Amino acid sequence: MQKPWEGRFREKTDELVEEFTQSVSFDQRLALQDIRQNLAHLKALRMAGIVSEEEEKLLRKGLEEIEQEVKENRMEFSKAWEDVHMNIERRLIEKVGEVGGKIHTARSRNDQVVTDERLFIKEELLKILEGLRELRRTLVLLADKTVDVIVVSYTHLQRAQPIRLAHYFLAYREALLADAMRFAHAYRLADSLPLGSGASAGVDFPIDRFFLAQELGFRSLTRNSLYAVAERDFILEVLYACAVCGMHLSRLSEDLILWSSEEFGFVSLPDRFCTGSSIMPQKKNPDVLELIRGKTGRLYGNLFALLTVMKGLPYSYNRDLQEDKEPLFDSLDTLKSILVVLKPLLEGLSINSEKTYSSAGNFALATDLANYLVLKGMPFRQAHKVVGSLVAQLLEKGKSLEEVSLEELKAFSELFEEDALSLLKPEKVAERRKSYGGTAKEQVLLQLEVAKREEGL
Repeated sequence: MQKPWEGRFREKTDELVEEFTQSVSFDQRLALQDIRQNLAHLKALRMAGIVSEEEEKLLRKGLEEIEQEVKENRMEFSKAWEDVHMNIERRLIEKVGEVGGKIHTARSRNDQVVTDERLFIKEELLKILEGLRELRRTLVLLADKTVDVIVVSYTHLQRAQPIRLAHYFLAYREALLADAMRFAHAYRLADSLPLGSGASAGVDFPIDRFFLAQELGFRSLTRNSLYAVAERDFILEVLYACAVCGMHLSRLSEDLILWSSEEFGFVSLPDRFCTGSSIMPQKKNPDVLELIRGKTGRLYGNLFALLTVMKGLPYSYNRDLQEDKEPLFDSLDTLKSILVVLKPLLEGLSINSEKTYSSAGNFALATDLANYLVLKGMPFRQAHKVVGSLVAQLLEKGKSLEEVSLEELKAFSELFEEDALSLLKPEKVAERRKSYGGTAKEQVLLQLEVAKREEGL
């Protein structure tokens, strides 16, 4: 069987070129989407009178047999036929004869490939969205168990203010909710049918694109044939969403890596999600979390790889666009693997509430002493200076804030009274943050109630 373009050429394609230009080694992953597209396109060809009823039945039978071969891993893909589209067409012609060549009428591989990619993305993003939902539910359940666990929050990786641990878990739930919104937007961008755009200018056969959109489950059609085959912005949107989500999961992993160290001791990771050292018998290494942190670099790299491919391309189609698939496949696979492994790891997390509580004391309570003075009428900037001076003196004496006496407080301001000492407890400080979205118990419980309702818990 000759290559479909060989009529133009006087030399056969060099084997080096076949190897260099082939994409079937990776785009065969789109085989089922390509067959689904072929079956819909076949219906449109029949409606347009391009194939007869008998031909449609014959071609449909051949495509369904190929579909079964793909599902059972019996389909043999050859690099000599470049890509998944030509391999399936070649196999169809092998099965039904030359009439199989009619399947490519009113179509180009340019609109064919983006249709396959959009179908694939829609399927994959539904899996991602479900994985995110399961991870958010896990965070909500963790929050439900830790409403009364106090831990210090950090700014600049320095101890800042006491919060409820539930508040922390709900914060990441909010981040993953925003990620889901990004993936939902990426889904909507992909949910537009390019088939029928041809190579670049549209097609000159009466193909009903609206029927094809309905048949393939697309919400809308691309409105410009040049845009349809030239753009990969819908893939870039997916890669961007993967990169941002990976960043959030990397930050969560970094927190847990720090918190599980002996220096922090806030949490203990389940043994089954850690590994040991080949030389140091005492080690319990957070390898899973470290790999999540590391794989985020791949998610970033895939986004920038495709952005770089796209930046200098003239409209419309260019062969450079073949480079869109491997970053797409890798990012989706990487993120799915992270979501799968992180959920049970979080479910097995052990919290050392004594350690977290002790972290939230001492100078993490200082802001509330300044606010106490403000409530007594002192301007905040002055109150900030007064308490800052107190902290400096205590540091010189090697004393903690909880050890301060009323006399020592009064030495810095006569506005301090006995009730100021009652503020010097982490749970009291956390409870004072009653603004909407704050870490006071009533606010955390409100956040938790909303989260449970939204996640169906």
